[in-house]
Formats: sequence, structure tokens, C-alpha cells
Amino acid sequence: MHPFFQDYLDRLAELHLELEKAIDGLSLDALQWTPDPDINSLTVLVVHVTGAERYWIGDVALQLPSNRNRASEFEAEGLNEEALRERLQASRDFAREALDRLRLEDLDLPRASSMDGREVTVGWALLHALEHTAQHAGHAQMMRQLWQQQM
Repeated sequence: MHPFFQDYLDRLAELHLELEKAIDGLSLDALQWTPDPDINSLTVLVVHVTGAERYWIGDVALQLPSNRNRASEFEAEGLNEEALRERLQASRDFAREALDRLRLEDLDLPRASSMDGREVTVGWALLHALEHTAQHAGHAQMMRQLWQQQM
């Protein structure tokens, strides 16, 4: 694997570690808690992040359809810490396998996003997946803090 793609996977793993810290040791109630119906729970954040990673890395960058149901990610509930950690690990495993198929030259290849029909490059899709994960890792950190404050 080219060092660029290894660096990408390392950064993804770092972001997943932040998500794992946010859910560490929390009960099912804590993982599903939200201060407002319009705010995502920790469970929803992890399920959505892993769904989005699969979409941008798999569906868009590698053109491997997943039949993602984005809306269902926001209805996720009943997943304990172990199940959420398994989702994160499965997402990293998929990303490793997917990126192992890519070469640097592939970063410039055009791809279409089925979500909005926009044309992007493989590189853009990969960077967007990382950016999206980072954003929601921050949300997860704040959700944990809010949970701890209300206790």
C-alpha cells in the first residue's frame, strides 16, 4: 500500500479512537440519550459515520454499491458499546481493503455521487469521508460531555 493511503488509514483510525473514547463505558441509555429530539445520539453518530464512510469510500470512490439507507442511520437504537465498536472496526477493515485497491493515479478519476448527482474525484470522496468523520467525532465528544453534565 502506498504511504499516502496508509497515512489516510492511520488518520481514520485516530478519528475512530476519538469516537471510541466518546462511547467508552457508557450504558445503552447513555448511548441513546439526546438532549433534544433534533440532536443525534452517540449511537446514531457512530452508525451514521460508518454508513457515510462506506458510502464515500466504497460506493463513490471504488464504485462498489452498498445499497445504503441513509435515513435508517438516524433511527438507530439498541446498540451497545460493543456493537458500536464492532461497527467502527468493520468500517476500518473495509477502508483498508478498499484503499489497498487504489493507486495514487486513481485519485484524479471522476466519480458521481448518487446522493446528489454531483461529480467528484476519488480523492475528493476520500477526503470528504475523513472530513465528515472528524466533524461527527467532535459531535460525539460534545454529546458525551452533555451526558456527563446532566448526570
